[in-house]
Amino acid sequence: MPESQESNESQVANISQTNVQTVHAEMVRMHQASADTINANEVELEQSAAAHVQASSVSTHQSALAAVEAEEVLSQNSLIGFIEAEKASVRGYTGAVSAQNAEVHYALAGVVIGNDVHVEGARTILLVGQNVSGNVTTVISPRSALIAGLTGGLFAGLMLLLGRSLFGRR
Repeated sequence: MPESQESNESQVANISQTNVQTVHAEMVRMHQASADTINANEVELEQSAAAHVQASSVSTHQSALAAVEAEEVLSQNSLIGFIEAEKASVRGYTGAVSAQNAEVHYALAGVVIGNDVHVEGARTILLVGQNVSGNVTTVISPRSALIAGLTGGLFAGLMLLLGRSLFGRR
C-alpha cells in the first residue's frame, strides 16, 4: 500500500488503497483507504478508516471513524466513536450520537442524545430525547443515571470525610 502525506484537490478526491494524512476537497470518495483528517462538503467511505471527519454530508459503509462532525450522517455497518450532526442515521456500533434528528436502526450505541430520536431494534446504554419513538432497549434510563450519580457522589463525599477525620491534621 503506498503512503502519501497530504491530498489537496479542489473538486473531487478519489482515494483507494492508500493512507493519507489530510484531505481537503468538495467531494471525497474513499475505498479501502485511511485518512487522519477529512474536510469536505460530501464524504463517502467504503471499507475505510478516518480519525476526524468534518463535512456537510457523510456516508459510510463498513468503515471505522473516530469523530464525525456533519450536517447529515448515514452510517451502515460501521464503527464510529462520536457523531455530532443535525441528522444522523446509524446502523452498526456507535459510541455516542448527538443530533437534532437521530435514527438508530439495529445498532449498538453507547449514548444517544437528540431532539427527535427514532430507534428500531437497537440497544443503548443511555438514551436522552425530547421525542422518542420506536423499539429500544436501554441499560440506564435518565432516572437511573440520576440516582446512580447522586449515590456515587454521596458515597465519595462520605469517603472523603472519613479519610479526613482519620488521617487529617489536628
